[in-house]
Order: sequence, then structure tokens, then C-alpha cells
Amino acid sequence: MIGKLTLIEVQDNIGWVKINREKKLNALNRELIDELHERMVNFQNNPDVKVIVITGGGDKAFVAGADISEFSNFGFKEAAAMACHGNRVLFDFIEKLEKPVIAAINGYALGGGLELAMSCHLRIATQKAKMGLPEVTLGIIPGYGGTQRLPALIGKGNAMEMILTGDMIDSEKALKMGLVNQVVPEEKLLETTIIMAERIMKNAPNSIKCAIKSINSADGTPKGFQEENFQFSNCFGTSDFQEGVTAFFEKRKPKF
Repeated sequence: MIGKLTLIEVQDNIGWVKINREKKLNALNRELIDELHERMVNFQNNPDVKVIVITGGGDKAFVAGADISEFSNFGFKEAAAMACHGNRVLFDFIEKLEKPVIAAINGYALGGGLELAMSCHLRIATQKAKMGLPEVTLGIIPGYGGTQRLPALIGKGNAMEMILTGDMIDSEKALKMGLVNQVVPEEKLLETTIIMAERIMKNAPNSIKCAIKSINSADGTPKGFQEENFQFSNCFGTSDFQEGVTAFFEKRKPKF
């Protein structure tokens, strides 16, 4: 299906979203953020979709940042409204989705583009991909969760260096830091993403949902452990649990 700024397709229980602003290096603006939100809602509500993949159109960029022309004249109130809206309808929304979302990073993932990738549950990058949060070079800081999610993924010291210098890193360094899960040749990106999605989809959908909620609550405090206990208990008595245990005793693969 063709939208104004995105292309979508459902194939073999994978919902694909391709950002379609190639001439603008897939830069984020308000319209694109809202359209991506709509796509995520539709896939979340579609029972045929078990895993969602976001990638960029063309061969240069996943998302090369935000569309600077949209906010170049903003003041405090406008900037606050923009950040609150973007986080609510897209970045936080994706992170809290009950279906796994994979970022297939096919090129530059800078600024809001890297923040979008970090809001996804998994990240697979090509060998040529470049990542960074260069906002300080514009006199601002990351505003779509970058200062919060990056330290959680790569540690405070590494995050400080990336954000304060504004430097880009290549995909191999991103892999070593834990920023991405895999790095593959460009021609293997979609194939590898599908393999990852298939590995996830063979497991119990309810368990996947509960695991995402539990992992998102992880902060090293009792609250996180309480959420894990709650989500663990939530799995019992479900049809997924019954099938999984039955398959175990019958020495066969479960059919979820």
C-alpha cells in the first residue's frame, strides 16, 4: 500500500514499512511522524502481523535526521510541543508496542533517525551504515529520547562521547558497543531481517508481548522485578502456555 510518505506491505506475517522520502534522505517531519504512527497502529491491530520492520527507501539513508527546515524558527513552546508530540505518537509508542519492531538500517541513521532506530526493539545494520546524534552541532540536543535510550544501550560514557562530540560511528563500532544487534552486507539486509523475524515468530505471541513489557520496565529497581513477576504470572493459564507445555511433553515443536 502506498501512502504519501511511506510504503507498506504484509508478507508472511511481517509488516513492512519503508520510509519514502528518498530525495530528502527520509528526513523526519511532523507529517511523516504522524503517518508512521498510523502505520504502527494498523499493524498492531492486524492479527496477520506478528513482527514489524521499518527501513528507509533508497540506498543512502534509513533516516538521515529531522527536517531542520520545519523547526528552524521555533522557540521554547514550539520545540516542547514538537518533542512531546513526536515522543507520544511515535518513539515511545514504538518502544511500547506489544509486537516486536525491527529497524533495518540501510544507510545513515542520524539524529531523529537514530532515535527512531533506538525506539525499535532490535536493530540490524548494513556494513555501510553510519550512526550518530549530531544535534549539538545545531545548538540543540537529541529530543526524541536519544539522551535516555543511548546510555541504556551502550553505557553512559560511550553515550556521552557520541552526544557531546556529535561524531558519527560506523556499523562495526555500533555492533561492538551494543547499539545494533547485527551487521550484514547491504545485499543481505532484508534476508537477515526476515530470518530474525522468523526466529521470533516461532515463539508464543503472548510471551513475546509480556517479555517486551517486562524488558521495557528494567531499571534495576524493585519496580522492574515486580513487573517481571506480574508478566511471568500473566503467561500461565493461557492457550500459548498450554500449547507450549503440551508440545514439550509430547516432544514436538509447539504451534502458536
